[in-house]
Amino acid sequence: MSRSQLVAEHLPLLRRYARALTGNQASGDAYVGAMLEALLQDPSLLDEQHGPRAGLFRLFTQIWNSVALNDDDPDVVQLAQPSERRLSNITPLPRQAFLLLSLEGFSEEEVAFVLDADVTEVRTLADTAGREMAAEIATDVLIIEDETFIAMDLESLVKNLGHNVIGVARTHADAIALAKNKKPGLILADIQLADGSSGLDAVNELLRIFEVPVVFITAYPERFLTGERPEPAFLISKPFQPAMVSAVASQALFFQRNSRNKAPKAAAS
Repeated sequence: MSRSQLVAEHLPLLRRYARALTGNQASGDAYVGAMLEALLQDPSLLDEQHGPRAGLFRLFTQIWNSVALNDDDPDVVQLAQPSERRLSNITPLPRQAFLLLSLEGFSEEEVAFVLDADVTEVRTLADTAGREMAAEIATDVLIIEDETFIAMDLESLVKNLGHNVIGVARTHADAIALAKNKKPGLILADIQLADGSSGLDAVNELLRIFEVPVVFITAYPERFLTGERPEPAFLISKPFQPAMVSAVASQALFFQRNSRNKAPKAAAS
């Protein structure tokens, strides 16, 4: 397999990670684009000591950590809007370690390579991020999932994370009805439902009514990580691990809370 084919094979999951890290498809994809440009200019930047996938994530991390999004330099800020900048209440490295382990399934040794750290530091970083994310305020969760056992697993997991499940919707129509009746603070949605309806369509309809963070679940993540059209910012694949759901859901809630905290307050009358 050629170098370009190896890179293309791992790009979808790198986009998933970048979007989860930035909280936004456009920003995440922009960072991936910057990494690809750097790699085209100098192919020797790809260190394949732990394989091509880890090498790509390592190079991406170097690009990510080289751009200080809190600066006011227009050339820097263009990669992400202010509401999508790194969160001030959780440092970048802990979040990176946590997501690399929980979302992307890298080993501690691979994460150490990606972050240019040692295994002990990776464990400390992940533990720090886990504690900070676990402190997220509990919210009401709507689950859109037509497969009974998966829905039960998600419901149990969400409750164990301290959240309240307001209902499980198995169709587009059920999801709209439940959300309008009990406005959720987070939605976990399967993209393709068995009756032919779409969780993605249901969510898009709901987002026209009110703002809510959404995590999509699919057995075919590569179909929604092309970077060629509007796609989900937070995406996990089936079969999923509890840590994966916890990591991405907490990340989505962090961005939502951060956005609300930055919203301008109405002037007192």
